[in-house]
Amino acid sequence: METTPLLMRPKRKSLLSWLLLSRFKKKELSSRAINLGHLPDEEFPPNYVCNQKYNLITFLPLVLYEQFRFFLNMYFLVMAVSQFIPSIRIGYLYTYWGPLCFVLAVTLFREAVDDYRRYRRDKEVNRQKYERIVLDTPIEDYRPFQMEYVAASELRVGDIVMLHKGQRVPADMILLRTNETMGTVFIRTDQLDGEIDWKLRIPLSSTQKLPTDAHLLDINAQIFVEKPEKDIHSFIGTCIRLDEEERDSLDIENTLWSGCVVASGQATGLVIYTGSETRSVMNNAVPRSKVGRLDLQVNDLTKVLFFATLFVSLLLIILKGFTGPWFGFFFRFILLFSYIIPISLRVNLDMGKAFYSWTIQRDKEIEGTVMRSTTIPEELGRIQYLLADKTGTLTKNEMVFQKLHLGNALFDRERFNEVEALLTQHITNDGPSLAASPVDAPDLAAPTPRQVWQAVLAIALCHNVTPVYDAPAGDDDAQSDMASSVVSESCGGAVPQQELCDYQASSPDEVALVKWTDMMGVSLYRRDLHNISLKLRATNEIIQFSILQIFPFTSESKMMGIIVQEENSEEIRYYVKGADVALARLVRSGWLGAQCGRLAADGLRTLVLAHRTLARQEYLEFEAEYKEARLCTSGRGERTAAALCKLHRGLELLGLTGVEDRLADRVPATLGMLRAAGIKTWMLTGDKLETALCIARSLQLGGGAEWRVARDCSSRLHAHTLLLALADQPNMDLIIEGETLEVCLQSYEEEFVKLLCGCSGVVVARCSPTQKATVARLLRARGHVVAAVGDGGNDVAMIQEADIGVGIEGAEGRAASLAGDVSVRQLSNLARLFLVHGRRSVMRSAALCLFIVHRGLIVSTMQAVFSVVFYFSSVSLYPGFLMVGYGTLFTMLPVFSLVLDKDISSSTVLRYPQLYKQLTRGRQLSYKTFYIWTGISIYQGGVIMYGALVLFEDQLIHIVEISYTALILTELIMVALTVVTWHWLMVGAELVSLLMYIITLLIFTTYFDADFIRHWDFWWKVITITLVSCLPLYIVKYMHRKWSNRQYKNIRT
Repeated sequence: METTPLLMRPKRKSLLSWLLLSRFKKKELSSRAINLGHLPDEEFPPNYVCNQKYNLITFLPLVLYEQFRFFLNMYFLVMAVSQFIPSIRIGYLYTYWGPLCFVLAVTLFREAVDDYRRYRRDKEVNRQKYERIVLDTPIEDYRPFQMEYVAASELRVGDIVMLHKGQRVPADMILLRTNETMGTVFIRTDQLDGEIDWKLRIPLSSTQKLPTDAHLLDINAQIFVEKPEKDIHSFIGTCIRLDEEERDSLDIENTLWSGCVVASGQATGLVIYTGSETRSVMNNAVPRSKVGRLDLQVNDLTKVLFFATLFVSLLLIILKGFTGPWFGFFFRFILLFSYIIPISLRVNLDMGKAFYSWTIQRDKEIEGTVMRSTTIPEELGRIQYLLADKTGTLTKNEMVFQKLHLGNALFDRERFNEVEALLTQHITNDGPSLAASPVDAPDLAAPTPRQVWQAVLAIALCHNVTPVYDAPAGDDDAQSDMASSVVSESCGGAVPQQELCDYQASSPDEVALVKWTDMMGVSLYRRDLHNISLKLRATNEIIQFSILQIFPFTSESKMMGIIVQEENSEEIRYYVKGADVALARLVRSGWLGAQCGRLAADGLRTLVLAHRTLARQEYLEFEAEYKEARLCTSGRGERTAAALCKLHRGLELLGLTGVEDRLADRVPATLGMLRAAGIKTWMLTGDKLETALCIARSLQLGGGAEWRVARDCSSRLHAHTLLLALADQPNMDLIIEGETLEVCLQSYEEEFVKLLCGCSGVVVARCSPTQKATVARLLRARGHVVAAVGDGGNDVAMIQEADIGVGIEGAEGRAASLAGDVSVRQLSNLARLFLVHGRRSVMRSAALCLFIVHRGLIVSTMQAVFSVVFYFSSVSLYPGFLMVGYGTLFTMLPVFSLVLDKDISSSTVLRYPQLYKQLTRGRQLSYKTFYIWTGISIYQGGVIMYGALVLFEDQLIHIVEISYTALILTELIMVALTVVTWHWLMVGAELVSLLMYIITLLIFTTYFDADFIRHWDFWWKVITITLVSCLPLYIVKYMHRKWSNRQYKNIRT
């Protein structure tokens, strides 16, 4: 393959050629071979980050398209455009174009600000400077190099980049070298997979041994990498040293994915994927656009109002007669009644949503809550199902070692001193054996010190934990973290007191195990790529082990292993730990299955420990076979698994560990409140069935006393049998495994979902992330409102699929928190979030929507009466200025102040969570309530208009002042009658609106006759009309509250 020196970089393509290529030439993803020190001729995507939705050309068309996709906005656009036709023009253009332009201006401004923020973030990321190693001008056979600083967007495949501690990885890279003395680098991947634990990365052995980074340009090496893939947890590649005939296999531990951050030391890497081919970009799925049910209801009501407008207009044309240009009159009537569909409805609802989100974030009772999606806060008040992860959500994800089972003895926290004593006896060869009572078998021998030592040693060696030490203050920042580290006293060494020790691992379970061995006197002293040191507290000695092989944990194998060689005895041992389902078939034991079930019943996470001794020749044969399998680029997984199978022959069972994941604070009480509110909680977890069942009982998740365990299913016949067995047990508590659930859904989806919905409690164990999302999707598809809560990257799919996704920022990172519509600090916050804020959001938005519709219907009713009385005239009752003022200056503040209303206090809602059930039925904004408010609007509009005609029969020239004043007063009084709990801003809104109208009466003499208004006769008649329109409604409302809702009223008072 021809290559180009780094000094001679390819010429940039023109903008036109780039556009043509991107438009007509869709490049297929393919594997690639990169010669170290040269750039490939093949074109790859630019390393440019772009999260913008628009550019200068597409901004206006795309935003307008998104807005006019909605029926409401398109309707008003047609109405506004029609005003350019003189024959059907009504009033001034600003009457229609003013509100429409205001709505569009607000939307355009919001989208422009959001996109500009995205542009600034992209610009900041793209302009970050990185050190790139490039060739200088060659002098004969000498190849000098230099470091140059380039922007992240200028990096290309084949570049060699040097990264320092705290720097973001700009592209997908292979780790070539590090300055760490231990020969490894730690990275943070929380922005990629959501896990906050540091990950260990290993450089290529053939490049790590080079003296300096400059020597990377002197070797002849070719790196082969697979085609870009989405999977961030696997990678296949090889590195060939052509000058030394040395081959290295590349795996996930040799990679630095884009978006990760270097957590320690310095790393030098080779860019292999850029731009759209990086793992982070390929995994950036566009989340589902969520629309609340209230918005869908408003859209349906808008269509009803539109057909009502057509019906009334057609009725007036029929009564008028199809004479003359009747079609023009028909369209003019549609324009006159267009206020039935108020354009301010969408604006007010959006402003209300923003206010609800603001109040949620300012609530000190749930401090730290963030509303990441401000478009669906009302969905919080209609939740029917809550899908919850277990680890880190229902539990704290704080692991504590609780039990060690050796087959003939069980040690719990109260007997750990016996373990320490037995260890001391073995290490020092001194002292009598302690009497440890056997378990369930009096004839079994008590555990020996050697037996305990082997189990604890397996725990202390078989892990991926690395001790991390804080460097003393004043150390140079450029110095390697590990090179400047010393061992702390808490880890077994003698050091100054101010230096602390911490452990880093990919799982909190492993940290809990290592901390327990430290407590027992076997401390993890130091670890690097090739060695691991343990300190024995009993003798103050350090024992060294060489790490020969490490087999990381995978979801397929469900186990991890390590091969070590003891320095003194040179004995080679293979240690393995994993799930009981994986290791039970590899070891011989009569007690493992029963004891795993018992520990799981206690709510503990279990791990099985085993080992075997390897002869040196046996290990060398395995090493050769395993290395050959890892160098394969196709079928690598199958060949490595086949090689590992030979290690698993003759495994000896050492013991069983039980680690407790503690329940989160106030979770049982919170779930009880949600259950009383009518919200069913389902637990979806990856843990084994027994552990999940114990946690469910501790949480009192179900409503019954007994949990029904669904037996395993592997075929359609089994699923049918299970369905028949469960069908006759309504309101049961059911626990089922994910594989069984998948088989049942494939065969009998509708019947099984109906069965699950009839259960009072559901737990799905061994549930994968895809299955979690499937459960949420199935419930949504049947019209249920679903909330999902989780704290890890494996919960993101479920969170995005649910109607409301709640992310918890916890020990597993921020992936769930960033993906959720709401972010909370702990699950107990959901009670107040749903029952208080969710309930208020629904009720306030429903009241706001109905009142705005009422405001448009009442004036349209008055227009209809006016047209009928005056011989079906298609003339507007009020001038354009008064119509605009009616919807803005004089009524907007009082109507919008309804978002401050509280029917009952938050403490009362939490005391009586049953009140929440009313909201799930959707009665606050239903067709029934809509028709009731429609009747109220027709009644009040008719009373005002006919009252003005009757009482001012001799003064019809002043019909505008009469009816308009009564209309404004009626609206202000209706707001006051609707309010349950007054807020000082509500009072202020009423008074300000009334004052503004009075000032308008005095100033705008063009529309109002000041002399006529000053007469007492005018005011008492206007007040009479207003009372007739409002007083009967108040009486009916008072009687309804007193008799029909007596129980609700007693709770409120």
